[in-house]
Amino acid sequence: MPGDHEIYRDHADVYARFAEHSAANSLYDRPAILRLAGDVAGKRVLELGCAGGGLTARRAERGADVLALDREPRLVALTRERLGPRAQVEVADLEQPLTMVADGSVDVVVASLVLHYVEHWSPLLDELRRCLKPGGALVFSVHHPITGWFRSDRTDYHRTELVSEQWDWDGQRVTARLFRRPLSAIFGLLRDARFAIDVVDEPRPERGAGVDPQMFEVLSTKPVFLFVRAVKS
Repeated sequence: MPGDHEIYRDHADVYARFAEHSAANSLYDRPAILRLAGDVAGKRVLELGCAGGGLTARRAERGADVLALDREPRLVALTRERLGPRAQVEVADLEQPLTMVADGSVDVVVASLVLHYVEHWSPLLDELRRCLKPGGALVFSVHHPITGWFRSDRTDYHRTELVSEQWDWDGQRVTARLFRRPLSAIFGLLRDARFAIDVVDEPRPERGAGVDPQMFEVLSTKPVFLFVRAVKS
């Protein structure tokens, strides 16, 4: 993928530990994704970008039959160590056909903070539509287009382009590159792939002990992530 995956390859263990307690992950992204995915007990869930298995574990605990994918072998290994036989975890590139997934075999696809690393969504959305059962749902989060706009040179809102962000993972400074795209592109591509928009959400974080007040203020008042639930129509 053209997006910057080297940070996850080079700092997989650091990221997996950080994501467990990060306010953006634990109080903001994960609760929203779990809520939009709904009751997954007894359902087949395809997870794109499992990272260290934080969301994977929660879905398995809720009774889902999970197939979790990630591009980085070390993150796949960490998720396998964490989940054992409770989930199937495989290495996969989202820009290639998901040959390990049968047609119409998935109830819910979950993509938590991963699609903004993919430049061209159309082939992937077509592949996810193939994998989903009729009425199945795609639930995803991406960095908010407003935030991406401020990270860009602000010369053309309507283009899809790489932007950079500086992140601190418990003292490990990394530079991430991800694709920002306008809202019309996000929803237009879903429509073109014959998905019906069910929910668009911009939630506020849950409260948690020991959270940095400044970070909580940012997550509560700024457009950080965008959450979408779309249904195979």
